[in-house]
Amino acid sequence: MTDDQEPADEPITIECDTHGKRTTAVLCGHLIRPTDTVLGFVENSSDPDDQQAWCDDCERVFLREDGKTGAFLAFNEACVVCDRCYARAKALHSNQSSGAN
Repeated sequence: MTDDQEPADEPITIECDTHGKRTTAVLCGHLIRPTDTVLGFVENSSDPDDQQAWCDDCERVFLREDGKTGAFLAFNEACVVCDRCYARAKALHSNQSSGAN
C-alpha cells in the first residue's frame, strides 16, 4: 500500500460544502433537488456503513427494469453526498408520515 491509499477499513470521505469532510453516501438525483413534495426514501442496503437510497419513482423504474439497467441508471442520476446530507434527505422524504406506500 502506498502513502496516498487509505486502508480498506477506513470509510471513503467527501468534502461537503455544507458539512466539511464527511463519510460518503449515495442518493438518486431526485432526492437532492429542492422540492416541497415527499418523494419517498428507499434504502438499498441494510449495512449502516453503506448508505445508498433512491426515491419511490426510482424504485418503480428499478422494479420495471428488473435491476440496474442503463435505463434505470440514466433515470436514477446517482450522486455522491455526505452522510449528513443523506440523513437530511431521509428525514425529508421518508413516507412514514405521508401515508404513502
